Amino acid sequence: MLLRTFAHMAFNRWLWIVVVVFSQFTLSQEIQGNTSLKKTNVLSAHNDAFKGGEWFKFRIHYGIFNASYATIEVNETTWEGKPVFHAKGIGRTTGLARWFFKVDDYYDSYFAKDAVRPLFFIRNINEGGYKKHVTIRFDQDENKALVDDKLKNKQGAFDTESNIQDLISCFYYLRNEFDISKIKKDEFVVVNLFFDESNYAFKFKFLGTETMKTKFGDVKTLKFRPYVQSGRVFRSNESITLWVSNDKNRIPLRLQATLRVGSITADLDEFKGLKNPFEIVVKN
Repeated sequence: MLLRTFAHMAFNRWLWIVVVVFSQFTLSQEIQGNTSLKKTNVLSAHNDAFKGGEWFKFRIHYGIFNASYATIEVNETTWEGKPVFHAKGIGRTTGLARWFFKVDDYYDSYFAKDAVRPLFFIRNINEGGYKKHVTIRFDQDENKALVDDKLKNKQGAFDTESNIQDLISCFYYLRNEFDISKIKKDEFVVVNLFFDESNYAFKFKFLGTETMKTKFGDVKTLKFRPYVQSGRVFRSNESITLWVSNDKNRIPLRLQATLRVGSITADLDEFKGLKNPFEIVVKN
C-alpha cells in the first residue's frame, strides 16, 4: 500500500509541486481580505529565465528508492500561425514502483512568447488504469477556457480569472516573471490557475535564501513554502518545501514533502539548454 501511495504521486503531482504543488490538492482559495497576500506587485514582465531548447530531468524518490523520473522541456514553434513556446512534460514510474503502480503522464502547453499566457493545454494521463485526456483552449481576451474531454466526449466553456495559467505554463510564468526584489521574507504570493474545470488560487510563502548542497555543487537558493490541504496525504498545510536557484534561471532544485507516512523528495538530476549561467558556489 505504501509503494502504491508514493508511486501514484509521480509526475502528475511533481508538476504541481514545482508550480502549483501536486495536481490533486485542494488549493487555498480564501484570499480575499488577507492583506499579507501579494498577487501582482512581485511580478515583472521579463524574458530572462528560459529559452527554447531548455530541458530538465527530475528524480522523485522515497529515501533511496526511486519512485519515478519526470522531464520537462520547452522549444520554440508556431501554433495557429503564431510564434509560441511549446512546453512538454513527461512522467513515468520506474523500477519496482512501476511494477506496483504504472504511471504514464503527458502534458503539453502552448503559450505566448511576448508574455507567458497559455493558449492551448493538453493533459493525457494513465495512472494505474485511471485515464484522462483533456484539452483546454484559452481565450485570454474574454477570460474563457474551452474544455474538451476526449474520453467522455464532453465539451464546456468556463470563466477564468485574469492572467490565468495552466499547470505547465505556470512553471515558466513564475520562473520568468517573479521579482524577488519586491517580496520580503514570510510574505505570500498568489497565482491564478485553471485545472480541469475550475479556477484555483495557488498560494506560497517566501522563506528567504539558503545555500544548499546539490549533486552539482553548493548553490544559492530561494526557499518557498507552497500551501496544500492537510489530511489524506500530507501531515499539515505546510508540509512542502521548495528550493529554486537564486540566479536568473530560477531552476527548481529540490522539493521535500512530509507525508502522513514518511517523506518524499524530488531532486534535479540532469539539465541542458539553460539561457543563463548556472551559478554554483562550490562545484563537486
